[in-house]
Amino acid sequence: MFARSTEGITAKSSAIRFLARTAMVVGALLAVTVLLAAMPGHNAPKVETVSPQSAEGSPRSSPSGAMHGMDHSRMNLDGDENSSERAAVSDMNQMRGGPHMYLTTMRPQNPADIARANQIVGQLRAGIEKYKDYHAALHDGYRIFLPNLPQPEYHFTNYANGFMATLRFDPSEPTSLLYRKTAGGYELVGAMYTMPRRSSEEQLNERVPLSVAMWHLHTNLCMPPREQRATADWAKFGLKGSIATEEACDAAGGKFYPSIFGWMVHVYPYEDSLDKIFAMHHHD
Repeated sequence: MFARSTEGITAKSSAIRFLARTAMVVGALLAVTVLLAAMPGHNAPKVETVSPQSAEGSPRSSPSGAMHGMDHSRMNLDGDENSSERAAVSDMNQMRGGPHMYLTTMRPQNPADIARANQIVGQLRAGIEKYKDYHAALHDGYRIFLPNLPQPEYHFTNYANGFMATLRFDPSEPTSLLYRKTAGGYELVGAMYTMPRRSSEEQLNERVPLSVAMWHLHTNLCMPPREQRATADWAKFGLKGSIATEEACDAAGGKFYPSIFGWMVHVYPYEDSLDKIFAMHHHD
């Protein structure tokens, strides 16, 4: 009797260990899948250059054949992340259109869209309330994008939420939380939703109405050769550089990325009007 009982306990323990190992493997595969999806050029079709003319103001259509991807928290272009690359990535915080940012077309507002937008804001507020304490965000798996680089807003990204955002939309679970740095830590000011790069404007509109918000996509990035990044002319390269076509990038000896990261939209749910709530950047 005792032997049978011992054997039962041993079998149960083995089963628990097997399930735990299986969960770890699944988790690792999920993490690898997310990271690979974020890597520029990984298993992706060719993307046409987004013309500077269409990127200014309100474009009429989304880039054709845009690549998959939703992870904006790691760039690691060519496997390198030196100080010059960090400076290029930080330029995104100041972007407001132009040849390196593609903006969706604003549509006429209607009561249904306004009601849906207000519903999104309500769900978002409820979902992120506890993250006013940034320690809670870190505890729940959010990771700070470039914490040592001074930025107007810091993105705390949750990879699991970003992965799930490719499958469904839950307004209470944004891909990233947006914080301002304070003397005592970080102040929560907003959040960011994401979608894969090849999503159409209709698909974006189904999530957050294009009559109240403009989704954006970072485009036409030319990076200098890795060995030249420390001394590169960043007036030409990077997300604020003058190079915005593949031909010009090739001529300069750089590597061209038609689009990077994925579709993004910022939401500042503590503001007092929809135009401020769904603004590109937080109002001072």
